Amino acid sequence: MADQGVEKCQETPRAEDLVMDIEEEEAATDQKEEGSEVQLDLSTEDGAKKVVPGIIYLGHIPPRFRPRHVRNLLSVHGEVGRIFLQPEERFIRKKKKKAGSNAKNFTEGWVEFRDKRVAKVVAASLHNTPMGVRKRSRFHYDLWNMKYLHRFKWTHLSERLAYERQVRQQRMRAEVSLAKRETNFYLQNVEKSKRFSEKGNRGGQEEKSWGFVQRQTEEEIQTSKGNKRLKKQLARAAEIQQKSQSNSSLLSKIFNIQQ
Repeated sequence: MADQGVEKCQETPRAEDLVMDIEEEEAATDQKEEGSEVQLDLSTEDGAKKVVPGIIYLGHIPPRFRPRHVRNLLSVHGEVGRIFLQPEERFIRKKKKKAGSNAKNFTEGWVEFRDKRVAKVVAASLHNTPMGVRKRSRFHYDLWNMKYLHRFKWTHLSERLAYERQVRQQRMRAEVSLAKRETNFYLQNVEKSKRFSEKGNRGGQEEKSWGFVQRQTEEEIQTSKGNKRLKKQLARAAEIQQKSQSNSSLLSKIFNIQQ
């Protein structure tokens, strides 16, 4: 019995020791948590100072997908800044209008996140995943086509867009100048054809309308020469006859006067 009493006495201080140990452990854990919270606060403060925005490129934009949809879907994962979606070209929109659809669609886009680390995680996790979470959503069967752009800033995008705008304007100017040249050339040819037709109507000969004169053959040349010779002979004979008549008239006058 004495041994049992000793054992009981020894058991009671062991329970108290356990309670003390638990309290010490809780205090130590509280101190660790406070220290970790302080470290997290410091890290967040340091991170807030070093926050760098990141940009994600969207390679596929489904029909009727607007910037508000991008913001609503991606703002769940992080703070979204500026969004730009490249619209379709004008000739494609004109074709669609002629076909009867007046919907404005986009071809590609860029999304800016406040923190580039969040942008990297979003691009890696959402790539090749469905856009719409619910099956009833319009974009459930469309997949995200994302890529994080390393060392890419929003100023680079604005510069690229300005360059593309200038190239488009230069191309339009070149096309307009080429069209003007073609129209001027066509009008000049029309005026020339009118002049040739007027000359042909005045001359009444088809050869002149062609702008050249056919050379005479040898027979025609010989006949023309013979005709010229005959004309000259006839002219000489007429002159001789006139002279003879004038001489006879003079003689008659002279003799009449003498009589």
